[in-house]
Amino acid sequence: MIQSEPERPSLAGGRAASGSTIALALGGGGARGLAHLHVLAAFEDLGLRPGHIAGTSIGAIVGAGAASGLSAAAIEDHVLAVLATRRHVFGTLWRTRPPTLAEFRAEGGFRLGQLNAERVVAAFLPPGLPPDFERLAIPLTVMATDFYGASECAIETGDLVSALAASAALPAIFRPVRRDGLVLVDGGITNPLPFDVFGASTQVIVACDVTGGPERGVLPLPTPTEAMFGASQLMMSAVIRAKLACKAPDILVQPPVSTYRVLDFLQARRILAETRGIREDVKRRLGALLEAREATASPSPPESA
Repeated sequence: MIQSEPERPSLAGGRAASGSTIALALGGGGARGLAHLHVLAAFEDLGLRPGHIAGTSIGAIVGAGAASGLSAAAIEDHVLAVLATRRHVFGTLWRTRPPTLAEFRAEGGFRLGQLNAERVVAAFLPPGLPPDFERLAIPLTVMATDFYGASECAIETGDLVSALAASAALPAIFRPVRRDGLVLVDGGITNPLPFDVFGASTQVIVACDVTGGPERGVLPLPTPTEAMFGASQLMMSAVIRAKLACKAPDILVQPPVSTYRVLDFLQARRILAETRGIREDVKRRLGALLEAREATASPSPPESA
């Protein structure tokens, strides 16, 4: 089922500000989105659990892991295991090929833009994830783009893998995904940082933006592939800036990820190491915000006679 205005009950756990719901938005950005794990770790350090998670592309995939109950450390261990070597990654991709040669040819083979997103996403997900949204421990909204409807789609129910695949179906790499009678592509096209999809009961919104941008350097002429992915970054950044001009989340986190490319997943260990500092930054900012909210909400002591 696809909805435009999700309404979910709060499942916030741990310490919160006067019972408020804390929502977490995780944006798209390919390999750069591995930095989201540090935001999850910061929540855990504070003894908090989001009451609602919304994600786009890699943000949806990381968010699904957290919504299933996995810790940030468990997700990181899985990431480093499945992305350990180039040989292991390509071996996993090879196993996602169609079962017959006829189907392989019908799907276009291993050509650019022809990979089956559902098989690839399923192959790299942590084992044991629930098959559908309804069995997640935390409500999750996955953002995709309705190709023919020219609009964003918030997916909240039904099969989980097809939703994650649709959200991550970057046209340059994957074929579009058919789901619920729609043709869906990468959610980053219409909503790369979904901090605006939460219900009215949400009182604190934390958003992590990992779009980055093409590095200036010595201004080399980009290759066609670099130009394609760089243009995607620029487009997502423009959408996010427009959204921020209308309404901003309570806390916006932007890890230093611009030096990495969308497909730099084999640099996972380095990306995680170089962005680890945002864990303390989120803890400090979120902790201070919650303390300020608690102080404002607490009644003043009666004056002595």
